[in-house]
Amino acid sequence: MAGYEYDFFISYSRTGSVQKWLINHFYHKLVEYLADECAPAPKVYMDRVMPRAVDWSHHLVNSLHRSKIMIQLMTPHYFESGWCMAELESMRAREAVLGLATADFPQGLVYPILYSDSHKFAVKERMRSWQDFKDYSYTEPVYQDAVEYIHFCRRVRELARDLVELAQQVPPWSPDWPIVERPEPVLIPPPPLPRFE
Repeated sequence: MAGYEYDFFISYSRTGSVQKWLINHFYHKLVEYLADECAPAPKVYMDRVMPRAVDWSHHLVNSLHRSKIMIQLMTPHYFESGWCMAELESMRAREAVLGLATADFPQGLVYPILYSDSHKFAVKERMRSWQDFKDYSYTEPVYQDAVEYIHFCRRVRELARDLVELAQQVPPWSPDWPIVERPEPVLIPPPPLPRFE
């Protein structure tokens, strides 16, 4: 199969509360509002919805390679994760091949969403404008009953409109786009067996 499979790929660290927020609130609202903006409904990749019995690491890499835009959920742990950095550097390498995210063409393929802790991010990571969702980072399902939830929904709807417009400008897919290798898993050696003498 050639070409794009997904319009958007969500890149996030599983450490901290962002995964719970993503599953309980953000992902479903984003998918819903993207479907309101255009037909056919844009496809969003999140690793929690991958098929069963697949090699997840290869599926993750292939899905990123076949996605138009990466939605980056920025947290302190994001920049400590080897997997997240491989995803981010893969999209930055694609931008470099296409001449995007430059002085001449400032729009890129990485769409950052700030979830928490921007004051500790490296300077390089603060150079790209982001959508600030720190005020909406409540993880519990009961948040949906709060009066403030409508503000969260409004922000996600605005985000969906922006993403659809951006996705329509993405260059055609190429099989030659670079992929930064995922880190090898750290294998911890088993403890030595006790010796009885």
